[in-house]
Amino acid sequence: MNLLVVNGPNLNLLGTRETQIYGNVTFEAYFESLKANSKHTLHYFQSNIEGELIDCLQKAQVDGIILNAGGYTHTSVALRDCIAAIDIPVIEVHISNISARESFRHDSLLSPVCKGCIFGFGLAGYQLAIQAFEL
Repeated sequence: MNLLVVNGPNLNLLGTRETQIYGNVTFEAYFESLKANSKHTLHYFQSNIEGELIDCLQKAQVDGIILNAGGYTHTSVALRDCIAAIDIPVIEVHISNISARESFRHDSLLSPVCKGCIFGFGLAGYQLAIQAFEL
């Protein structure tokens, strides 16, 4: 299976940003481990720019997408519309439990158009998403 992991704004700061919430491992280090232990082909893209995330999803030629849209989860109608428009299943992942955080993080505009959602399991959520694509 060919899968694409897409991370949105500020996820390039993992390992140094709010480590009490997000941990102290960089995503690049985690992704290398994820690739090394996966039987699937994994690709990675990160951007802080909404339009670049949309372009990436529209151009993707993979079997599935694992998306952590960061703050755009709660604000981006354009990203939601993109997910609804493409024929690739998307699993939404968040490192923290967005329902247990500030009230403005409780609502995801993306969840209704995603195949599934995984929140609050730390970086292990990405592995859980891979496993979900195997079901």
